[in-house]
Amino acid sequence: MNALRASADIASVERVRGTETANVAELLERPDVSVLFEELGAAVVEVRPEQRHALVTSAEAESSIIAAEPERMVYASPITAPQQAPTEFFPAYRSDEEVVAHHTMAEIAAAQGPAADEEKWTWGLQAIRANLSSLTGRDVKVAVIDTGVDTDHPDLVGRIEASASFVPGEAVEDGNGHGTHCIGTATGPATPRQGPRYGVACEARILAAKVLNNAGSGTDGQILAGMAWAVAHGARVISMSLGARVRPGELFPQTYEKLAQRALERGTVIVAAAGNDSHRPPEIRPVSRPANCPSILAVSALDKALTPSFFSNGGINGEGGEVNIAAPGRDVRSAAPGGGYQSLSGTSMATPHVAGVLALLAQANPNASAAELKASLVSGAFPLTQPARDVGSGLLQAP
Repeated sequence: MNALRASADIASVERVRGTETANVAELLERPDVSVLFEELGAAVVEVRPEQRHALVTSAEAESSIIAAEPERMVYASPITAPQQAPTEFFPAYRSDEEVVAHHTMAEIAAAQGPAADEEKWTWGLQAIRANLSSLTGRDVKVAVIDTGVDTDHPDLVGRIEASASFVPGEAVEDGNGHGTHCIGTATGPATPRQGPRYGVACEARILAAKVLNNAGSGTDGQILAGMAWAVAHGARVISMSLGARVRPGELFPQTYEKLAQRALERGTVIVAAAGNDSHRPPEIRPVSRPANCPSILAVSALDKALTPSFFSNGGINGEGGEVNIAAPGRDVRSAAPGGGYQSLSGTSMATPHVAGVLALLAQANPNASAAELKASLVSGAFPLTQPARDVGSGLLQAP
């Protein structure tokens, strides 16, 4: 930071340490302040346009700087990009309704497979055999980095250990629904107020970080702030149902990869949604960022017939761009803001299933390293007939 300050005329630098949250959202929005996240050794640097070249050249010359990358927008589903957004920014996830509009009802019905009895358990929990597991994720900290959470939802009251918003001007309360849904799938209760059980790790400790606004979008800086906060809080799992589209052949972002490596060293496994940009058949789009990082587990979505959902992205890019595992992601029921429930579809819905199973594995193996938890998760998957490009090691299975 000193080198950049001297060469690129960076103004004041604010340090964020540990679990600090005060004013972080506001600092990230200010054009005259750079923010250094000491926990993960990353910074969001503000620089005047005429100084950008100086910043990049200084970063390349300074050996202590591993990477300097432009900050991008990140999205959750359902979301569409703002009409005036720069062309290099892409929505990562489309709503199920938008995707379904491109397919016939016959195709959709064929993908659903036989009807599942969801009186006691959602079809997703049955598919991953969570209904047969005695594990609950008790005392394992699971962080969901998303659009926030309905803190008054009767199924979640008393379960949320810590929460923080990194979105300027917005409290942690979920005005979108995406975050509450994902938290419910990962950590919902054993006996919900209404309907079948939908949560995998029913006794996990919930950490809720709001990094996407109520419209479902946010910046890389906000995501990094949430990641640093979750790691500092001792999260064993970070679930990120968010991302941005990448082009065929595009490399993974070095910043997210380095932070994921540092999180792993501290005992935290990160899982992220592979993205919903495909139109199967025939178009298969590459795994989104940051799920395309080698140290982040990329999750694809399955229908009830245990076939890849037609929107689910595939592992067609190089290193890091592979799908690691597949999980239920179609018509998934979970919690909704206002104390209710809703069914959503997407790789966003598959991802928290994986986060919940990681919590079960962490409960069963409290001394396991993050790398060992990842290996156990992947090796325990049920093999599927589809290519690894689409389903990774196979169908997620609870221990």
